[in-house]
This record gives sequence, structure tokens and C-alpha cells, in this order.
Amino acid sequence: MDYGQRHAAELGAAARIALRLGAIEHRVVKLDLAQFGGSALTDRGIAIPQSGLHPGIPVTYVPARNTILLSLALAWAETLQAQHIFVGANAVDYSGYPDCRPEYLKAFEAMANLATKSAVEGRSIEVRAPLIDLPKKEIVRLAIELGVDPADTVTCYQADAQGRACGACDACRIRKNGFVDAGIRDSTRYIA
Repeated sequence: MDYGQRHAAELGAAARIALRLGAIEHRVVKLDLAQFGGSALTDRGIAIPQSGLHPGIPVTYVPARNTILLSLALAWAETLQAQHIFVGANAVDYSGYPDCRPEYLKAFEAMANLATKSAVEGRSIEVRAPLIDLPKKEIVRLAIELGVDPADTVTCYQADAQGRACGACDACRIRKNGFVDAGIRDSTRYIA
């Protein structure tokens, strides 16, 4: 999804990974949530925090982002007659976003099965979040085990055009700690 985020580096990374892993199809849908603002990830007037995690929902929360993304995934899944939607939400080592919690994903799945022709006709949709309960160190280990080089992925809130991470934002700090806790060398490409 090109949702109006600060950088396009994650879009390029997703395309490269999809190609390398042999995805049958990879699409980028453009929906500019920057029109609404309300998040440091979509509004350049709101600074990306670099002082660590604080209580409460951070300014990097994008209002309704996962609801919007999952709704679009639901539309595509129904069109494809797919019965599973996979999402990379994590509720262990994360910034506290309300739409990354298991109860949210269960509620979305319940709504999907009330709101779609597919489900009404007996083909229910299941939302799967295989990373939901994994600490970052386990996600790092799983990536290595599955042959995904973490250096090819982008999680930084303000990566540069080449996809190099800032090393200072919350996403970078959480990621760095995951490598340390896993005892694996951090292969992330950093700006400095």
C-alpha cells in the first residue's frame, strides 16, 4: 500500500521480496492517507519521535490504517475467492498501536464474515497474523530460517530513498533490540 507514508522505500522492498519469493502477483494500491494527516508517518509537520517509547499511543499511529489496509485486502481476497488474509501485525515488541492487537484482528475477521458475499455463501474469510505473539528476536530468527535477509526489509519510520534506516526512531530501536536479543548480527542498512 502506498498510503502516503513519508517514504517509498518499503514499497520497493516489498516488490523485491515478492519477486524473489515467487509471488504470483504483486500490486501496489495508492490511497493517500496523508490527506487526513494525524500521524507522524503521513504528516511531515509532525516530527518522528526519537526519544524512545512513552506510555500511550504514539504519534506514529496512522488513524484507521490497518482497518483500511485489511478492508482492501478483504476486497481482493473475496475477488480471488481466497479464504485467508495474512497480516504482519505484532502485539509483543511494538509501539502500542490499537490495530495490532489480537482482539482487533478477531473483530475484523468477524466483521469480514458478516459483510462479504463470500462468507454469506459459506466461504468464510480467516485473518491470520503469524507474527502477532512473537517477540522481535523470534521474528528475526524466523526471517533467517525462512531465507529472508532482514537487510532487504524496511521498518524505519524515516528511511532514506535507498531504504537505509535512521537508527533512532522507535521502529529502529525495537528492531535493533530484536537482533541483540536474538544474538544475531544486525544486517540492517543504516544511514550512519
